[in-house]
Amino acid sequence: MPEKISVILITGNEDRHIKSCLESVKWADEIIVVDSESKDKSVEIAKKYTDKVFIKKWEGFGPQKRFALAQASNEWVFSIDTDERVTENLAEVMMKIDTKNINGYFIKRENYFLGKKINSCGCEKDYQLRFFRKSKAKVIGGSGHEAFEVEGNVEKIEEPFLHYTYDTIHEALMKSNRYSILNAKMKFENGKRYGLMRIICQPLIAFYHFYIARKGIKDGVHGFLISFLHLFTYLQVNTIVWELGRKKNDSGK
Repeated sequence: MPEKISVILITGNEDRHIKSCLESVKWADEIIVVDSESKDKSVEIAKKYTDKVFIKKWEGFGPQKRFALAQASNEWVFSIDTDERVTENLAEVMMKIDTKNINGYFIKRENYFLGKKINSCGCEKDYQLRFFRKSKAKVIGGSGHEAFEVEGNVEKIEEPFLHYTYDTIHEALMKSNRYSILNAKMKFENGKRYGLMRIICQPLIAFYHFYIARKGIKDGVHGFLISFLHLFTYLQVNTIVWELGRKKNDSGK
């Protein structure tokens, strides 16, 4: 592959994970790290791998990723999160792949939960658009569900990158709580109002979808816990939207 590759990463208080992440992409021609004013050693660690570390006040996943993308000096960019790793095999594929007439690649993501590789709940079909031409890419979505979108032709790379989701249940619940608050506020601001049936039914449907329809049952306790976390997240989001609506009605605004 004649083009050079930039790797972009946004982070904040991730010193437990960032070293392993950056170690897996040190082959890249350029590494861009955008840190949201970490209080731990994230910046110190990042500076050992690149001199392009930017400190930017947290404004949301979308703005942080757009800023990171704008700093890349190469046309081809790979976006990674701190809990993800690029294998040597994948690095070789990306450095050698033919990019003629292609503007982006979906790459298979191999997901691990509490140390176990997950082969159900949709994880077996998890492809992420992470490798693309900067000039053809943009960030879409919001509230923790941001993704890259590419104009033009895209292909798939089957060689996977690794995603270590959660090391503990406590970590999973804390992250679910943070994302639920963000998602609920966005829904409420967009005019969503939920009642009792939505609060009860949607979480149960989500559990069925992941545990039965997407065969989470095949991954034993791990599959059950993943499905339950989806139930819990929907319950949180819907309840917070309801609560925000109640407070607005009580205030008369």
